[in-house]
Amino acid sequence: MELRTRLIWSIGAFFVAFIACFFFAKHLFNYLVIPYKTAVEWAHLDVEKAQLIYTAPQEFFFTQVKVAMFGGLVVAFPIIAAQVYKFVAPGLYKNERQAFLPFLIASPVLFLMGAALVYFFFTPMVMWFFLSMQQAPGHDEVAISLMPKVSEYLSLIMTLVFSFGLVFQLPVITTLLARVGLLTSQWLAEKRKFAIVLAFVVAAVLTPPDPMSQIGLALPTILLYEISIYAARLVERQRARQALEKETGSADVAKTDSV
Repeated sequence: MELRTRLIWSIGAFFVAFIACFFFAKHLFNYLVIPYKTAVEWAHLDVEKAQLIYTAPQEFFFTQVKVAMFGGLVVAFPIIAAQVYKFVAPGLYKNERQAFLPFLIASPVLFLMGAALVYFFFTPMVMWFFLSMQQAPGHDEVAISLMPKVSEYLSLIMTLVFSFGLVFQLPVITTLLARVGLLTSQWLAEKRKFAIVLAFVVAAVLTPPDPMSQIGLALPTILLYEISIYAARLVERQRARQALEKETGSADVAKTDSV
């Protein structure tokens, strides 16, 4: 019954947010096009002539549906996360709830940081790279211009947002694993070279097949891995400090009893 209640609240929140976002889908899509306009400016092209196209009658409609789903998920995420926490919290001790709550707050913040990096820097950089491949008409050359489809552009930016958002969860996941004793900072440091290779493999799978996207995702992943090592060390120091305080307190109690 508890699970059913939490699911109803989560699905209801998403549905209401989806309906609200669908009415503003065109405006939301125009905000998502701003990185493309920025890339056009970086390429020193006429922003007024920059355009996106759709080649099927229903394409732009379904693109708006996807935008509404994307926006609805973002808007409803705090409610969904709260419902997940309320479902899990009764099975945790008080100290476990206190330890889990900061990670619940840090997770969406890190996701938004990854999404902001995509929106303000990475997507303009990727689109600028693609725009630089255009070909001007010449004596023996034909004009080759980039006219992105609305569906493909949305798929690109959504893929990048989710990829970076998930990668930015790396410090949260490793810190949680270090807190429960499944990972150590020494083990993470020893596996650094494997993590670097894995970062480029994951970037090749999650991003579009171009070197700019892959390198742009792999480098932040490696940086976040180093941050994860530092976070694991902080957890280990805190655990050692608590153990020392506990031992010192026990020794003081034993000394008092003997006196």
